[in-house]
Amino acid sequence: MSDALINGLAGAGGGIIAQLITYPLQTVNTRQQTDRGLKKEKKKLGTVEQICQVIKNEGWERLYGGLTPSLVGTAASQGVYYYFYQIFRNKAETAALEQRKMGVGDGSVGMLSSLLVAALSGCVNVLFTNPIWVVVTRMQTYKKSSKKCQPGQELSTAPDEAILAAAELPPFGTTHAIQEIYDEGGVFGFWRGVFPTLIMVSNPSMQFMLYETMLKKLKQRRALNKKGNSGVTALEIFSLGALAKLGATVVTYPLLVVKSRLQAKQVTNGDKRQHYKGTSDAILKMIRYEGLYGFYKGMGTKIVQSVLAAAVLFMIKEELVNGARFLLTSKVKSKRP
Repeated sequence: MSDALINGLAGAGGGIIAQLITYPLQTVNTRQQTDRGLKKEKKKLGTVEQICQVIKNEGWERLYGGLTPSLVGTAASQGVYYYFYQIFRNKAETAALEQRKMGVGDGSVGMLSSLLVAALSGCVNVLFTNPIWVVVTRMQTYKKSSKKCQPGQELSTAPDEAILAAAELPPFGTTHAIQEIYDEGGVFGFWRGVFPTLIMVSNPSMQFMLYETMLKKLKQRRALNKKGNSGVTALEIFSLGALAKLGATVVTYPLLVVKSRLQAKQVTNGDKRQHYKGTSDAILKMIRYEGLYGFYKGMGTKIVQSVLAAAVLFMIKEELVNGARFLLTSKVKSKRP
């Protein structure tokens, strides 16, 4: 089994476990990002309050809306990303060694090369998996009302929820989301938000650049202090993954909000201020009607969710990779005479 395949499978496994743990936070965060209420129109709920509101009004299962396609997307994204990341990384390491033979550099992959490797891997991943995430966004932002509105009853919900409160809605599954997306934009509808998503590859690029830089320095320091032993514990991997993700998320969060707005169901017959024709239109309308705050809606929730998910992913991935290599090495040794 190749090292790239081991990393790809380990990344998929780690991504699925991290997704299961943090999915309710992801659902709430997507709703916060796609909340198109204008400046100071309504009271903003905190993350915990919003989770409680979803459970009370729609049932706890709505916190896991779109979980199935999300798990498929996570497995596909992490698998594709880590597979191509390892391939590009191997090529970068080979190139660095060749340059060292020519008297250039120390033979290690530099920060710029690490950034480029992560960016190329991210672009390949986005082009392959964007349709899955459009479906997931639709399912996460679908709002189900548990109550019917009686004649003359005053609505306590937000304007965009009033229509949903007026009647019992049919189940909204993966098939319904796919059909809705296709009806709105045809095949190209599944690639809505792909432009800001491609720009968003800078997030994992920054994440991996920060992670590998910190990991390299930690191993070097450990090797000096422990006479050649550069081993890193699972807890240290967890911490490095969390720090790397935190830095990348703060910088690139506005692009994530724009992407979610484009992938969510568009308001075609309502307020035109909340209907986006494309990336530039979304950015301009958000600046005009919501201010800079609109680009950071739900960032607190996202930081908690993404940092926790990334830390869990890194820790589990490293353990799975080490376990797979140990098993393969043991298997090879047992076959020797």
